[in-house]
Amino acid sequence: MDNIQSLRRITERDTRYPLEAYLFVLEALFHTRRMFKKEKHASGQELLDGIKDLALSRYGSMAKIVFEYWGIKETLDFGHIVFNMVDENILSRTTDDKLSDFEKVFDFEDVFERGYRIDVGDPHRSQSC
Repeated sequence: MDNIQSLRRITERDTRYPLEAYLFVLEALFHTRRMFKKEKHASGQELLDGIKDLALSRYGSMAKIVFEYWGIKETLDFGHIVFNMVDENILSRTTDDKLSDFEKVFDFEDVFERGYRIDVGDPHRSQSC
């Protein structure tokens, strides 16, 4: 069965998160595997690290707003998305994987607002045009 059709079934059954949120999590999973040099499974903590990294590089200071638009207000929401995909056989899990692995891992405001810094380089270094 096509994964997009499976994702559409999930979003019809669980309307909390749009298709874009699921696609982002899948992309973040591949990003996470590259980050941690893993062939297969990534833990919930590793995936959340990858989500954070990808979100900051893609959306910058707008990451929290994008996630809120998708109905994602805390790290546990990513757990619900992951386990919805596990239930639909898009992703697999180990016996150690639990929804609680995603609970209160980091605060969106701390990471995406207070912790976000724009790198503007050395203001004293001259740049030629």
